Amino acid sequence: MTLIRNTYQEIIHRLFRGDDRLLLIIAGSIAGVCSGIAAVVLRLSLEAVLEWLHHFRHFWWAFALPAVGAVASSFFLNKVVKEGAGHGVPEVIYAVSRYGGLLRFRSSFSRLISSFLTIGSGGSAGPEAPVVMSGSAIGSNIAKFFHLNDRQRITLVGCGTAGAIASIFNAPIAGLVFSIEVILGEWKFVNIIPIAIAAVAGAEVSHAIIPEQVIFNHQPFETGFNDIWGSICLALFAAMISVFFTRVLRQSGKLAKRIELPLWIKAAIGGCTVGLISMGMPVVLGEGYHYIQMMISEEFSLSIFLVLVAVLAKIVATSLTLGWGGSGGIFAPCLVIGSLTGVLFHKGLMALFPGAGCASEGAYALLGMTGLISGVMQAPLTGIFLIVEITGGYEAILPLILVSSIASTLSHYIEPASFYFKELIERGQFLRPGTDARILSDLNISELIETDMITVTDNRMFRDLIDILKTTEQDVFPVIGSQSGNYEGLIQISAIRKFALDPGMYDMIFVSQVMDSTLQTASLENDIQEIIDMMNTNRVDHIPVVENDRFIGMIKKTKILDLYRQELIMQTISH
Repeated sequence: MTLIRNTYQEIIHRLFRGDDRLLLIIAGSIAGVCSGIAAVVLRLSLEAVLEWLHHFRHFWWAFALPAVGAVASSFFLNKVVKEGAGHGVPEVIYAVSRYGGLLRFRSSFSRLISSFLTIGSGGSAGPEAPVVMSGSAIGSNIAKFFHLNDRQRITLVGCGTAGAIASIFNAPIAGLVFSIEVILGEWKFVNIIPIAIAAVAGAEVSHAIIPEQVIFNHQPFETGFNDIWGSICLALFAAMISVFFTRVLRQSGKLAKRIELPLWIKAAIGGCTVGLISMGMPVVLGEGYHYIQMMISEEFSLSIFLVLVAVLAKIVATSLTLGWGGSGGIFAPCLVIGSLTGVLFHKGLMALFPGAGCASEGAYALLGMTGLISGVMQAPLTGIFLIVEITGGYEAILPLILVSSIASTLSHYIEPASFYFKELIERGQFLRPGTDARILSDLNISELIETDMITVTDNRMFRDLIDILKTTEQDVFPVIGSQSGNYEGLIQISAIRKFALDPGMYDMIFVSQVMDSTLQTASLENDIQEIIDMMNTNRVDHIPVVENDRFIGMIKKTKILDLYRQELIMQTISH
């Protein structure tokens, strides 16, 4: 078996050693097909279970259905597969930024099952983030099978993501753009080709099984000059709703964490509350695609006040679903809230200016979806291409670009980090591949410490130090207390030159009188970036490492640079 494996690895190495683009295209296509199948399975399963449960919605106990699904989802994630609840996309971004795209195999199916339980029972969430998690894990494990390096694995994670999004929405361009704009964060030619092919593969799989061109159908929209001003105002309004939604969602999760109750009880509370809200506002149930279709087709007949209530209800329901133990994504809720926002804005505009001559309510529902996607995710290109592909609304491309650009820019101004990145940034875990921070984070501090340093005690004469200098090339000397054995300070040769050039001083001063006891020290708990910051602040090229007042060793900037160069090489060659 070992011989077969080694032979296989040798064939792969010889075949693709000159150029890995063909390898990435082949492996990316496989990732796109597999993630596409996973997305279609989830989509068809959700459609079936939602249709089956629809017959039970009129019973008085129907409010408990989302709670049952949330509890089952929470139990499955935390007890069976031992993964925390969440949205999935931040976890993928973290894996890309910190671990070179390494994802466990069970992540390829765990979120599919948990989101099926949550959304299928009526929880307010979307299936997109779970399929992103699944597709990314599929791509990561395909890279593991081919024994690829970090850079190649990250590309295949992007392929899996693109295939999943392209399949769930039948939108290959949106899959490509989302994968690069949000997940990878870098537009490199080596990534674009395999990810594009994976997106097409995922979309073709979806189209072969579910032969439909667009998810939402509509009559052609007619937009004019007046809609330019309407789009600008709608973009501002959508940005405000985006920020509000993001903050409510985040605060709901923080509140749930502070409450000391078992996870399943919190999931049940969140699910029951969503069920109670749905009794007055059914639009909050599930992914809500049916209501989006109604709004685009101008069949949504609620008054302006009830539309406002629906916006708030969907925001609260999504926050309770995802923040209190359910599993799913925010794509679908953003689409529902966005279409409601567009309808609300259009109704208000028509009430204030009846003769404004603007486009239809359905067109503004479409523009509102773009504004929410772009505002919450701060990904304007994803917002534009996703809405165009899932609706076929190419005639509204100019207002779409305007709304997407303004909404994402204003949201970024108010909330510098998008919903996906905020928590990672707060924990210091958002490190893009190829950046200095990412490479430095992979360095181990134990590899940098030089422990074979010659030390001197504080009670020795300066002449003793001069004698040591004659036998070593060491340019810094840690000073240790003769009685305590603790680190006392550091002697830098450049700082004692005036004493070294005056032999008359050799027997007149002690080592303790020429040491620097003010220099900042590092500990084993510090990361490399913190140590570099210490060096820059103190304008030195070395930092002593001290633990429990005991000298451990010395870290030098030259050593950091040497390991940095080695790590940079390791991240771009095959294992």
